[in-house]
Amino acid sequence: MDAITIHQGTTIPLMNNNIDTDQIIPKQFLKNILKIGYGKHLFHDWRYLDDGTPNPDFILNAPERQQATILISGDNFGCGSSREHAAWALKDWGFKIIIAGSYSDIFFMNCTKNGLLPIILPQAARQHLAKLAPDQVITVDLPQQKVSCPDQTYFFKIDATWKNKFIQGIDDIDLTLQHAQEINDFEQNIPTFN
Repeated sequence: MDAITIHQGTTIPLMNNNIDTDQIIPKQFLKNILKIGYGKHLFHDWRYLDDGTPNPDFILNAPERQQATILISGDNFGCGSSREHAAWALKDWGFKIIIAGSYSDIFFMNCTKNGLLPIILPQAARQHLAKLAPDQVITVDLPQQKVSCPDQTYFFKIDATWKNKFIQGIDDIDLTLQHAQEINDFEQNIPTFN
């Protein structure tokens, strides 16, 4: 998992509430067991017209938004099914951080386990960030737990365990491997029965 300490990036505002995982990555694209290759299908039903061409009115298709790494959204982001592919698709497209009003619990955990930082900010803060120009860079400072743009700073809460994992760039497997010698010692001392 890539570490996140201080991240600077531009944003894409998609301010709908209740964006569910089937909207994030529709079921027909859940054929791959790898965590890559899903970005091209992100928000497929909104992003493409019926003939398969890009929808020019959908913000992910805007040329000036192609390098954005921070998604700003509404409440209850990632609701619906528990598909981990939704987090994979967002990350594969290039997002590193999502700022929403709230998340479904399972989606939130899927993000944290896949190196996608979910931040909760109130509506007024998100509305302000959503109005920023496409080239306006904002700064997410995880150690200080703040999101800054030129005229405002917003503070957010995060569980200390997840904060530490993101800053160190480690996941649950990395944590387990930190105890490899203890695990090995335990396994060596398991009695065998004949």
